[in-house]
Amino acid sequence: MRIEKIDLPGVGIRHDMVTKHGRHVGVLNYRDGRRELALYDPEDPDTVLDFIELDDDESDALSDLLGHTALLSQITDFGSGALGLYTDQLVLPTDSRYLDLTLGDTQARTKTGVSIVAILRGDKVIPSPEAAEILRQDDIFVAVGTRAGLDKLEALLAHTAV
Repeated sequence: MRIEKIDLPGVGIRHDMVTKHGRHVGVLNYRDGRRELALYDPEDPDTVLDFIELDDDESDALSDLLGHTALLSQITDFGSGALGLYTDQLVLPTDSRYLDLTLGDTQARTKTGVSIVAILRGDKVIPSPEAAEILRQDDIFVAVGTRAGLDKLEALLAHTAV
């Protein structure tokens, strides 16, 4: 699964997610505080089938239902691919061979050239995680690198336990 941040100048921020089944879902956070969920057409990921507007209470409730209330502030300028760099949020798969091992065991930076700048764990943010950080189920990695490097990191994390 990949979550991609897209800055919408003058409008807000959109986060797009592609599920493991190939469905595209978006969350739009407008500058005026409004939030919408977008459900994309499975046949054409550029076409939105429906928008669902959420008020603050609905947004909080949905977040709680989904089990995630982590809030991450923006990493400025990189998310949109400035200078060929991107930020991504990558979920550690539940069957990853790196589950319960350390971040250093992944050799992520050496193998992909990508920097993991934070780990989101439940409602906790671990900034600048150390190599000795134990990786847990449902950890979300905030990573910075080239598109090719981020793709390599996603593949690396997806390797399953033997």
